[in-house]
Amino acid sequence: MTTTSDLKNLVLTDDVEQQNQAFIDAFNSGDGAIFDALYRDDAISNLTGKPLTGAERKQGIIDLLKTGPKLDSRVTNNYVAGDVSLVFVEFELELTGEDGKPVVINGTCTDVMRRVGENRWIMAVDRPLADELPTA
Repeated sequence: MTTTSDLKNLVLTDDVEQQNQAFIDAFNSGDGAIFDALYRDDAISNLTGKPLTGAERKQGIIDLLKTGPKLDSRVTNNYVAGDVSLVFVEFELELTGEDGKPVVINGTCTDVMRRVGENRWIMAVDRPLADELPTA
């Protein structure tokens, strides 16, 4: 089990499965600041439903994760060209709907990672897309 202190020291290695597990652990911690630390400062994410960067991205992630969603995912493809990695992930996201009932969203995420040192990566673009959005 990953502890909070482990989460504050997450490093994304060359191992795409380790990267995926680090994202799952950070996301499921509920601590948006920990999750956002896996992103470049200028990274773009539409995790909250619209493309955000910088302080808006960080706040959006913090606000989303404090609601307690749970993520599970698996890497389906990974392509590396020099210091850029394109990662495709299938995900399942559990969250609480506006009516208080559980909602499960399945989808595919396209991530662009950038190498920031030897054997270390960081998120540049995070683009999850739901297969189907829940209806009210």
